[in-house]
Amino acid sequence: MLECLEKNAVVNGVRITYFERGMSFRGIRPTLLFVHATGFHARVWDKIINNLGDFHSISVDQRGHGRSEKKKIEHWGQVITDTYDMIVQLDLTNIVAIGHSMGAHALIGAAARCQDRFLSIVAIDPVIPAEDSYDAETPSPFADMDAEEHPTAKRRNEFASPEEMFERLRPKGSYGIFDEDMLMDYCRYGLLPNDKGKGYVLACPPAIEASVYMSSRSNHAIYEAVRSIEFPVLILRAKEMPPDRNVMDFSVSPTWPGLVGKFKNAREIHFADKTHFLPMEIPEEVTRLISEEINAVS
Repeated sequence: MLECLEKNAVVNGVRITYFERGMSFRGIRPTLLFVHATGFHARVWDKIINNLGDFHSISVDQRGHGRSEKKKIEHWGQVITDTYDMIVQLDLTNIVAIGHSMGAHALIGAAARCQDRFLSIVAIDPVIPAEDSYDAETPSPFADMDAEEHPTAKRRNEFASPEEMFERLRPKGSYGIFDEDMLMDYCRYGLLPNDKGKGYVLACPPAIEASVYMSSRSNHAIYEAVRSIEFPVLILRAKEMPPDRNVMDFSVSPTWPGLVGKFKNAREIHFADKTHFLPMEIPEEVTRLISEEINAVS
């Protein structure tokens, strides 16, 4: 297991924390760049990174998440620029990027600005709905809510320990299908000491998580990025959204089934019976597919 070093960079005016492994492999093998989903953090990828073996890798805490500066996300263009600025500042090249949900969306937007640095993207349910969803006449599912009213803004924020968080989450909703190691890492690294009292608080404050959902239809330019990308993209898509879906059901795929056809060089694997939380639900299969993609492009 490679040593994991915690580092910081100021990008797009925000302090971003990232975790780096395998510096001795930089320039010899592809650099793996991991960007997490809304409400998660860089260390949720630990099991997958460790099982991939000896590579130079960077896993990023997006703004407002993990150990990064607690800034709300007002526009998804911000996380795209954060990702692009970090790639340039760290001078990352030969990248195989792996992103989940908003993290995949951010990578697609960033990669379009610096394609020469990329070999491939594995985009795990990248939260890109049909293009007409971005029309002004098409309201966001949360258009009628104030940020304070969004259900995620009201989620429990304080826990006595990571172990208590694990035990409380384990029987709830999609957490019940998470791989136990990944759920434990989510809890272990998803808390920070409570500077106002005992115990711990969420590393992604509920108000920041809510801000991500409230701004989810803000990046109207994402299809320009999609159409411009020349290198290979692998989309992993979860089970499709039913017509009567509850907007707070985050287990279904928010990705348009026709997205794969909008890229110049993409293929898709559809997991029709799996949830949006594919890396946490089937980490061994996701690891295998990432490894195959690395071998195919390097």
